[in-house]
Amino acid sequence: MAVFTFEDQITSTVPPAKLYKALAKDADTIIPKVIDDIKSVELVEGNGGPGSIKKLTFVEGGESKYILHKVEAIDEANYGYNYSVVGGVALPETMEKITFEAKLVEGPNGGSIGKLSVKYHSKGDAKPDEEDMKKGKAKGDGLFKAIEGYVLANPSEY
Repeated sequence: MAVFTFEDQITSTVPPAKLYKALAKDADTIIPKVIDDIKSVELVEGNGGPGSIKKLTFVEGGESKYILHKVEAIDEANYGYNYSVVGGVALPETMEKITFEAKLVEGPNGGSIGKLSVKYHSKGDAKPDEEDMKKGKAKGDGLFKAIEGYVLANPSEY
């Protein structure tokens, strides 16, 4: 098994504490509201903490599909949330899992900087597909901005 790492960051005008609440604590209810194709996020194993498995069901090309996420770690004090894609259509045949290590830090003007490390754990020596990585980044950025938009549109909740 080989591990390939990709680093990225994204900025937000929302302070870290508010954005973390939406991204890590409330995401299961917010995501189906802000992403039309996602129909549900359900807990299929565990209590929501580390070791829990979540199933995201969505429609793509008229078909119902799903992704399985395993919660790896939650660090509320440092605004950290780590999870892995362990099954479903987002996990290529060549990968055992894809791990996302996310952390929010203070950004300019009271906003946030989201720091992300993505680790592709391959089967054998297989390398992640560049096109899949680009598509995944675009979807992740879109999700981040959609949740940010939800927070900005609902200031009484945050």
